[in-house]
Amino acid sequence: MEKIRLGIIGLGQRGYGLLKDNIVKLQEYYNVTALCDVYEDRIEQASKTVVENGMEKPFGTTDYNELLMRDDVDAVLISCAWEYHVPVACAAMKAGKAVALEVGGAYSVEDCFLLVNTWEETKVPFMFMENCCYDKYELLATSMARKGVFGEIVHCSGSYSHDLREEVTRGKENRHYRLRNYLNRNCENYPTHELGPIAKLLDINRGNRMVSLVSVASKSCGMEAYVEKHKDTMNPELIGVDFKQGDIVHTIITCAGGETILLKLDTSLPRYYSRDFTVRGTEGFYEQAPNIVFLEKDVDHTIFESTTSVVKHLNNGKEYEEKYLPDIWKNITEEQIKSGHGGMDSIEFIEFAKAYLAGEEMPIDVYDAASWMVISVLSEKSIAQGGAPMDIPDFTGGKWTMRERRDVVPM
Repeated sequence: MEKIRLGIIGLGQRGYGLLKDNIVKLQEYYNVTALCDVYEDRIEQASKTVVENGMEKPFGTTDYNELLMRDDVDAVLISCAWEYHVPVACAAMKAGKAVALEVGGAYSVEDCFLLVNTWEETKVPFMFMENCCYDKYELLATSMARKGVFGEIVHCSGSYSHDLREEVTRGKENRHYRLRNYLNRNCENYPTHELGPIAKLLDINRGNRMVSLVSVASKSCGMEAYVEKHKDTMNPELIGVDFKQGDIVHTIITCAGGETILLKLDTSLPRYYSRDFTVRGTEGFYEQAPNIVFLEKDVDHTIFESTTSVVKHLNNGKEYEEKYLPDIWKNITEEQIKSGHGGMDSIEFIEFAKAYLAGEEMPIDVYDAASWMVISVLSEKSIAQGGAPMDIPDFTGGKWTMRERRDVVPM
């Protein structure tokens, strides 16, 4: 089998994690030939990992332009700081390199149009690497929705609920970009984990589109309280500093098809991890956190007490897997499950490779990237204006009405 000669730009927590847990284990698809990061020790660490896994020592550089000029690079994984996602991706496309772009929010509407325009000019293969689109539970619910189990879909919700207080406040020590975002921005800064699977289920950019949003943010207390509690070991530059990022951000999106989407950012207060993925339809719903499928046809209408109903249905989603779960999850290996985020990373990189090597349309394309990333920009503007409505651009230029559905895996 032909392999993708891959360059990786950005070798921090996410980039290096993907390299060591997934890419070097998928050598039937990938050969890592070049590495780039602004920190040379990260390049050395990643290069060592590549060699230890039986590949030749890759080229290393602190300048991504040098990597993009190389003839032994077919595609690049871009996992650098969020601010550089768009310029690096555009430079890669102009250099003729296929792009696998890691997730994050955008910083301007113009950046999102630049990304789209560059792809339309070059038509270089481009995929937005939103791994949650490949998670077991999102795909189970999407498969059931495709088969009409929930009736007509009316509303979906999701969240990025993840206690990031330690990661953010230790940003200087860990050389992580989230800190400067939380200090300077107040927005839905990381929308795509929850929005991506919902957008796919609702056929956004393929027969449907997001039209407008409103966002509101709570006050910011969580990071400040965490810094004060740990001030003996904290970066002294953060003591007494006010973080701009609100602790809880809610964003409501309206769609051309009449559906609504509710997103929540919840990363600055004590909590357990959850994406709260929920699908509501005229015949029932799916709720990810308790893995509940609730169908009206199966309900005992004499029981309305919420605790009884939840206990009765708790984790019953597993009962629907045999009939509705896509084959890619039925056939997943134990090694893939252990490879990062429960297996969805591995599936995602396999699907990117398959599409690239077969010359097929990417399952998550540039229009998806732009419309999902722009939520950060528009939410920031909405919050600043007291929850004012914001129009969401149509990055397809009207083509959303004609584009056929493209699920990330066969349903």
